[in-house]
Amino acid sequence: MPNVKSAFESVEERDNRQVAALDMGSNSFHLVVARIVADSVQILHRLKPKVRLADGLDKDGKLSPEAIQRGLDALNLVSESLQGFNPDYVRVVATHALRKANNAKDFIKAAKKVFPFPIEVISGVEEARLIYQGVAHTNHLEGKRLVVDIGGGSTEFIVGEGFETLILRSIQMGCVSYTNKYFKQGELTHKAFNKAITSAQQALELIDKKYINIGWQACIGTSGTIKVIVELASHLDGTNRDNKVSLSDLYTLMELCCAARNSEDLALEGLSEDRKPVFAAGLSILIGIFKSLDISEMEFSSSALREGVLYEMEDNLKHQDIRERSAQSLATRYDVDVAHAKRVLSTTTYLYQQVKKSWSINNQEFKNLLGWAALLHEVGLQINTRGIQRHSSYILHNVDLPGFSQEQQILLATLARFHRKKIKLAEMPEFTTFQQGQVYKLIALLRIGVLLNIKRQDDILPEILIRADGSQLYVQFPEGWLNKKPVFSADIERESLYIRELGFELIYE
Repeated sequence: MPNVKSAFESVEERDNRQVAALDMGSNSFHLVVARIVADSVQILHRLKPKVRLADGLDKDGKLSPEAIQRGLDALNLVSESLQGFNPDYVRVVATHALRKANNAKDFIKAAKKVFPFPIEVISGVEEARLIYQGVAHTNHLEGKRLVVDIGGGSTEFIVGEGFETLILRSIQMGCVSYTNKYFKQGELTHKAFNKAITSAQQALELIDKKYINIGWQACIGTSGTIKVIVELASHLDGTNRDNKVSLSDLYTLMELCCAARNSEDLALEGLSEDRKPVFAAGLSILIGIFKSLDISEMEFSSSALREGVLYEMEDNLKHQDIRERSAQSLATRYDVDVAHAKRVLSTTTYLYQQVKKSWSINNQEFKNLLGWAALLHEVGLQINTRGIQRHSSYILHNVDLPGFSQEQQILLATLARFHRKKIKLAEMPEFTTFQQGQVYKLIALLRIGVLLNIKRQDDILPEILIRADGSQLYVQFPEGWLNKKPVFSADIERESLYIRELGFELIYE
């Protein structure tokens, strides 16, 4: 009889860690917990509570109290599965519903009371990029592929090859929003279907030709809506479709819906009760996509946004951060003075290292964001020298920056906005992921880093010492150096007045 207690004593256990990704979608939240071992991601646990956040968005873009409560209840449930997790190994991304909700900050503030992990609201393009990464890491196909993901409030379209995306778009059409618009009472008629299909085709008019011209060798659909449609198609005649669906399958499903006349009476094998109300809308959108993009057949992939987040977390733990590539691309596009940007980066990083502990900003994310802001604070110079801080802020706020959440991008724009001249607190945005005091400290460090490099020359700065004590920031120059630099002395004196607006006293000697 084997000795169970000692059976694995000689087995060497590899290094591994658990990571988790939560996709806060418009229709449902989807948690994936995985184990990373030997450079592979092994899925351990999934949780998918229905929330229907998009159902609670009114015409003015406000989330209803009921929708907010559904979201909080779901987060409370998810938090039980994440007990004991290192926050560095958990990433939470929110998509269309919270992108569009003008009271999203209220929801995120309330979420902090029941959910200990930061929530990132990501752009539609960033959502598309992560969806593609999920597919690319799990579907090894040669040539270009089109990936389509129908969500509750938006639909993402990506053409890529290998791990690289060629084109990404996020269109505001989803199974929840289309249900509310075309199938509100659950009535399933040819007229309602035709209206929804036409609407989907109209939404695709701006991108269809461009996508068709790029072309693809494989078409892949992801997430719940397409998964259900593919599964239902496999029951139509008992034919093995290899996880694929055709346009004729979609029309057959549409006819079955119209025969039922109401979503409550749908009796399709494999269609769950909670999916019935939004099924017709998702089907209509997919028919419109097939027609507009001239798709003959689509294959389903079980990997999507949350898997993309997981794989990117693993890549970022070991390899180059995607955000670094985004920053480099932007610097190239806007002809940033690279030599000067590196000077400001070097000085600002030095300042940060000296005060990070005393100012309680000893966090890799703060260091990274401050560094990217130092590199990109002059992107607006290409527009005009006058008001460069406003131009830089506008660009950073509105440009596509893959890898950055909405709030991270807003923080970059804010740092650029206040890197020089007067500080107007009335123009300071409200943050939910970052504390106000932390933002003020990063602004102060960037301003001083920029000021110390005002001459835009190498090797002219003397050795300086800097320390922070509460609201006081001490900068010490070599003895007598400031006396020989009357213009710089006047500059730093003026800065000491500006920086008071942030609640800091700049003391220099």
